[in-house]
Amino acid sequence: MIWYPWLNQPYRQLIGQHQAGRGHHALLIQALPGMGDASLVWGISRWLMCQRRDGLKSCGTCHACQLMQAHTHPDWYKLEPEKGKSSLGIDAVRSVTEKLYHHAQQGGAKVVWLPDAAQLTEAAANALLKTLEEPPANTWFLLSSQAPAKLLATLRSRCLNFHLAPPDERQSLLWLQKQRSVPESDSVTALRLSGGAPAAALSLLDEKIWAARQALCQALPGALQGDMLSLLPALNHEEAARRVGWLCTLLVDALKWQQGGGAFIANVDRQALIASLAMQLPGSALDQSVRDWIICRDRLLNVVAVNRELLLTDRLLGWEQMLHSSQAG
Repeated sequence: MIWYPWLNQPYRQLIGQHQAGRGHHALLIQALPGMGDASLVWGISRWLMCQRRDGLKSCGTCHACQLMQAHTHPDWYKLEPEKGKSSLGIDAVRSVTEKLYHHAQQGGAKVVWLPDAAQLTEAAANALLKTLEEPPANTWFLLSSQAPAKLLATLRSRCLNFHLAPPDERQSLLWLQKQRSVPESDSVTALRLSGGAPAAALSLLDEKIWAARQALCQALPGALQGDMLSLLPALNHEEAARRVGWLCTLLVDALKWQQGGGAFIANVDRQALIASLAMQLPGSALDQSVRDWIICRDRLLNVVAVNRELLLTDRLLGWEQMLHSSQAG
């Protein structure tokens, strides 16, 4: 499990609460993808399981630490959907919670990790809630969620909510530059497109993924001047929702540019394109474009068995018509 430097302070804070006897039995971590919440949970789990703790560190040598390092500790549970499923049902929750009321096999702590609490079905969430209300002794629940507001309010109320905030941009840039040698404008752009999450930015800078974004940026001016469907190859991909998201950020940046907010754009490596969009399209058209593309992205993500190519084609044709109407008016 990779450890990231921005996890040091949150780790010290959370372990410090346990050392002071104030550790909450259920921790709900809010984190963007690429913030390393899985690594933070693993570090906390190691400390909780350790039988010979060394201050803030697990000893690494006791039997519990050896079992954790081998990923075979019988009292550490990971709750996630079965392979091929997107939701976590009540049977999986009951199977784990029943074991928690038995004596720990190694005589120490018991830890349950739920990597994505949003995957719980309502029935599963209610089943987990009952255990959180009356937790067995020396049992700890570690939950992660990108959007805790979408979880049951009663479930959230039983947890200590902890926001794993993105680090300072300068700190993140220094880390990124050590990982990959790219122009600073690329690093800043990748960070801002990733909500400030450094590991997600590093993933975005992968050669193939970054090339796909560049292709979209390069195709956009020509599409706006001529055939809008020429943008289809740059969008129609398994990662279409992500690519539509990139398009939305360009349009939002153009709106910022029109309002004098050029210092706050995300796509800092594409300032000429942003300026061109800001000059070419009225603010009302940019605003409507963003709204329409967000709806399209939502459908790509949430409509089962959606015809991706048909949806994108329809959106591009609708966009072309809308822009013609706004410019004519």
